[in-house]
Amino acid sequence: MKRLLWVALLLLAGSGLKAQDYKLVVDADLLTRGELRIGGLATEDDDIADNASFILERSRLGISYERPSLQTKLTAQHATTWGSAQNVSFNVYEAWAKLFTKSGLFAQFGRQNLSYDDQRIFGSDEWSMTGLSHDALKLGYEGHGHKIHLVGAYNQNLANMSGGTYFTGGLQPYKSMEALWYHYDVPNTGLGASLLFMNAGMQGRDNNEVEHTFYQQITGVYVSYRPKKWSAEAAYYHQMGKDETGIPIDAWMASAKFAFNPGEHWSVYGGYDFLSGDHSFATPPKGSIGLTRHETIRGFSSLYGSHNKFYGAMDFFYVTTYVNGFTPGLQNAYVGGKWMPGKKVAVDASYHFLATATKLYNAKMPLGHEVELKASYKFFNDCSISAGYSFMKGTDTMVVLKRASSQGDLHWAWLMLIINPTIFSKVW
Repeated sequence: MKRLLWVALLLLAGSGLKAQDYKLVVDADLLTRGELRIGGLATEDDDIADNASFILERSRLGISYERPSLQTKLTAQHATTWGSAQNVSFNVYEAWAKLFTKSGLFAQFGRQNLSYDDQRIFGSDEWSMTGLSHDALKLGYEGHGHKIHLVGAYNQNLANMSGGTYFTGGLQPYKSMEALWYHYDVPNTGLGASLLFMNAGMQGRDNNEVEHTFYQQITGVYVSYRPKKWSAEAAYYHQMGKDETGIPIDAWMASAKFAFNPGEHWSVYGGYDFLSGDHSFATPPKGSIGLTRHETIRGFSSLYGSHNKFYGAMDFFYVTTYVNGFTPGLQNAYVGGKWMPGKKVAVDASYHFLATATKLYNAKMPLGHEVELKASYKFFNDCSISAGYSFMKGTDTMVVLKRASSQGDLHWAWLMLIINPTIFSKVW
C-alpha cells in the first residue's frame, strides 16, 4: 500500500495541465421495485416456503466535479423496504477523487465501484438495493488500446491506537485486497482480451483458535469478439489459496456466450456456465458431528460480481446459499431472444436448464428449468419502467439442497420504475 501511495503522489506532481474547462453536475437516481414471490425458499425452521410481497426503494444523490487533471464524485445513498423501520440503509455509496494526466496515467482513491469485463468477479451489482463499492486506491494507465489497473485496499473496523488489527467485516469482507487487471483491444477487429489477478486476505481462526489472516487468490482471462452482426465472449477463472478457516481452495469456473443480430430490431443468444463444486459439506478445521470435512474446497465463489446478471434471474444461486453451506457447483445452459420494435421498447425471453456440477450421493444432478420474461419501456431519457416474470419447475434435488417449495413450482414477478435526472449541470 505504501508503494501505491508513493506512485499516486508522483502522478499528482507530474500532472501539470493547463486549466481549460470546469464542470459541475448534480444528479439523482431513484429506483422503486415491487416484487411478488410464490413458492420461494423455506426458513431453516420451516419446511414450507412462505409467499412474499414487498416494495423496495433506493435513492441516490450525486455530485461530481471535473477540471483538467482532477475528477471527483460524491454519492449519498438511502435504501429501504416500504413501511420498514428496521431494514433501512443510509450510507455514502461513492466518495472518490481521480488525478490524471494527458498521457493516460491516473490515480483514483476513495470509495468507488470496481467493475471489470462482464462483471462476473468485480461488478457494481446494481440490481441490489445497496450495490457494491470498495474503499480502495486504484492506479493505472489507459491509452493506445491498452488498459492496466492496479488496485489496493486495506480495511479496519476502527482507527484504534491499540488493540490489534483484527477485522470482523464491514463494507467488504476482506481485510486486504490487491488486484491487477490488464485489457487490450485489437484495433479494427472487435477483439478484446483481459487478464485478472486478485489476492484477498480474509481473517479467521486456525486449528488452535488463534486469529489469523488467510489469503486466497483468483486468476483468469476474459475474451470478447464483436464483429457487426454477432458476438462471442468466454471466460475462465481459477480460485486457490485458503478460506477464512484455513481449508485449501482449488476451484474454477468457465463460461461462454454467443449472440447473433440478424436485424436491427431483434437478436438471439445462448450460453453455458460451469462452476465447480464440492462433493460433501464444508466444516471448520475442528470438524463437526455428522458432517464430512473437506480436505480441499472445490466450490467456486463468484466473490464481488453482479450476481443477478448470471445463473437465472430468480437468484437461487450465488445470492442465497445451499443448506448448511454445501456448494455442489452449478451448470447453467441457456438460450434466449430479444425484440426491440423501437428505441423505447425492449422485450427479452430466455430459458435456463440448471444442474449441479458434481454428482450427489442421494439425489440427481438436475435442479430444474427456469423461464424468464422481461420487458422495458423508456418514457424519457431519464425515466423508464420495466417488468419481469420468472417461473422455475424445480426438481426433488432443488427441494433438498435449497429447501425450496415442495411443490416444485416457483414464481417471481417484479415491476420497477427508474428515474435518474440530471438536476444541475454547469460548464465554465
